[in-house]
Amino acid sequence: MGYQEKKSYLQAILLRYVNADRSKKSAILNEFCAVCGYNRKYAIQLLKKKPVKEKKRAGLKPVYDKPALLEPLKQIWFTADQPCGKRLKPIIKLWLPSYESTYGSLAPEIRHRLLSISPATIDRLLKPIRATNKLKGRCATKPGSLLKSHIQIQFSHWDITRPGYVEADTVAHCGDSVAGRFAWSLTVTDIFTGWTENRAMWNKEGGLVYERISDIEKVLPFEVLGFDCDNGGEFINHALHDYFTKREKPVQFTRSRPYKKNDNAHVEQKNWTHVRNLFGYDRLDKKKTVVLMNDLYRNEWSLLQNHFMPSMKLKSKERIGAKYKKQYEPAKTPYERVLESDSVADTTKEKLQAIHATLNPFTLKKIIETKLVEIFKHIKVSSNVRQRL
Repeated sequence: MGYQEKKSYLQAILLRYVNADRSKKSAILNEFCAVCGYNRKYAIQLLKKKPVKEKKRAGLKPVYDKPALLEPLKQIWFTADQPCGKRLKPIIKLWLPSYESTYGSLAPEIRHRLLSISPATIDRLLKPIRATNKLKGRCATKPGSLLKSHIQIQFSHWDITRPGYVEADTVAHCGDSVAGRFAWSLTVTDIFTGWTENRAMWNKEGGLVYERISDIEKVLPFEVLGFDCDNGGEFINHALHDYFTKREKPVQFTRSRPYKKNDNAHVEQKNWTHVRNLFGYDRLDKKKTVVLMNDLYRNEWSLLQNHFMPSMKLKSKERIGAKYKKQYEPAKTPYERVLESDSVADTTKEKLQAIHATLNPFTLKKIIETKLVEIFKHIKVSSNVRQRL
């Protein structure tokens, strides 16, 4: 007989032994020793041992384990693409009115708990359902021409305490092969505010990149003062160089050091949050998908990311021995940082506020999912064709 069987047998006869008279206790004891093979004195100790009471949980009673609170928390978290607790905290405050208008009003107690919950508690509650994605893509950046000798390397001499200094990068939607023609995404992000715009293009010739950047510049809520990119040929070309340097008010055109991705760290991180998180790593080799991607990029995706998705900015960085101690500013949306900036015109701020008042992040997310279904239809067709070949 194993340990668990002996333990179960003890629990079965314990109550009977306690309530029995002297003669019956002796019989139960003899039976217990015979069945389990215990010494008589040890068996008596087991039968007389008082049951251990369960210890009460130390500290305050849990207040965030109610299903009525977890449901809106998970819904907001999933709709916001599963951010960390420090980013989800300001998202809850920003999105809660839209959540109640979409899914119904919450009880005052639940609303209060959601607004007072800490980032650490958010991470603890969502840890069991947090998803991870370890997919990696391919690098398709090729060196530019000799023109790069005329474009200086950026050594952080910009005044990034105001909007207007942007970084740019491209992402290849090539799947597992860079052969042939396929769609590309261009990402332009402002260093100070985090305001990011994306555009899709078929291949990445310099002329197409120039057109997309010109289109992006028209919708930015601030004037472009500096433009930084990597050493790819799509950026290091005469069309783009002349576009920035031969205007009435020239823009500082700089490039990163070769093979130093961290020189463009602000835009590199947006390649995941704004491109890969949206389209993944599938191959987009149908030209018609570019039109659909741009329709999504220009409208719902830009509004959702810039108006409702907070990001954290590094405040200070100190090296202590072999480790770095980093401090971050509270997470804010690009829209909030634009409103706080003194460099942005009041008329521009008023237009942004009018647009913001009409938006609902849950509605935007549903439209995005509908448009993605249409785009992924072409991806499936593309995959089936390759399988038949």
